[in-house]
Amino acid sequence: MTTQHSSEATATSTQTPQFDRETLLQAARDRTGLSDFGDLWFCEPMDQFIAAANAEARLTPEGFAGQTEVIVKGLASRLRMVEDIRRHPEILDETVEVAGIILGLPRTGSTIFHRLLASAPGMTAIRWFEAQNYAPFPDEEPGNPVGRRAYAQAMIDGWLQLSPELASIHPLDSEAPDEEILIIGQMFVSTMVEAMTFAPTYAAWLDTYDQSHGHEDLKTILKYLQWQDKGRRGCKWILKSPSNLAYTEVAARAFPDAVLIMTHRDPLDVVPSYISMECALYKLNSQHSDAEVAAFWFPRLAGWMKQFEAARARLGEDRFIDIDYREVAREPLRQAERVLARMGIPVDARIEAALAEFMAGNTREQRPVHAYSLDRFGMDEATIAAAFASYRERYILNPAG
Repeated sequence: MTTQHSSEATATSTQTPQFDRETLLQAARDRTGLSDFGDLWFCEPMDQFIAAANAEARLTPEGFAGQTEVIVKGLASRLRMVEDIRRHPEILDETVEVAGIILGLPRTGSTIFHRLLASAPGMTAIRWFEAQNYAPFPDEEPGNPVGRRAYAQAMIDGWLQLSPELASIHPLDSEAPDEEILIIGQMFVSTMVEAMTFAPTYAAWLDTYDQSHGHEDLKTILKYLQWQDKGRRGCKWILKSPSNLAYTEVAARAFPDAVLIMTHRDPLDVVPSYISMECALYKLNSQHSDAEVAAFWFPRLAGWMKQFEAARARLGEDRFIDIDYREVAREPLRQAERVLARMGIPVDARIEAALAEFMAGNTREQRPVHAYSLDRFGMDEATIAAAFASYRERYILNPAG
């Protein structure tokens, strides 16, 4: 990650840098020349993150600088958006239709499926470079976000230099669709925060917090992105994030007309795959043992699933469509067409051709093989199977049941 702006955070000593809310807010004001953040609801979760990160994250100096930049750029985007809305109130008149939200455990093929659906004519999604900086830079020519694209690519290059194994774990592409939690995390309310910074106390607090504030702001940000690119008008948005697994009802209430698309894969594969990803992500900023990462993330994933199972029962089956990882591997186009049809999008020759073209250029073999194992984390199949027993019984062992 970039090491810019390390002076924008305070330190209690040269050995132990510490985040400070006002210092970070002022850094964003200085960067943009603006001062209006709009509704300051995000300061409460920001304070919770700061307290946990200062106590638990064990960031390296480079990691502290990089995380400072992540925070400041998010605050800068907020300042710029509030100013743009003040100058162009028609932004709030944009009509945004979110047709589908992909959720499910991480490492269930949701990324490729998200990008496949977004490739269909008439569909759109948040791009990775937009998620990093959702507000145009001051010198940006409308419709030509050269600076934001370059910023995003530099981030990816830095990540892969620090943690090369990420190339085999997640298909990083600055132009490709990616998760809305990259944006919501800049408001300190999404699992992206704990995924990038080891902060268990913050994660426990997040479970008690009403995350609807973040989704309300996300609605505005989608309007803002659509206003920036008028070609998106009339398109249907497809969102995606494993974070929605834990907070399904928040997303479902925010976008009541969206189909909830649940991707499924055996937790015996998901758990070690995701923990290995978290090891690679934490490596960008800090040093944690495999055992520490596993001890946090295994119960976290199991807890998300229990939250989801209860939420799905309350929401009702009519909101959901289920997609099996094995079926996507065997027949991705058929599974995509199932979902598009469920969202009310007629599948014609043009859509079929676009989906086929996407798959032709995005085979898994273009990336290195992701190697992971339970042994690496001192885990065994029986323990994972017990933690996910009801989920595995319904969606993995008897998926038609």
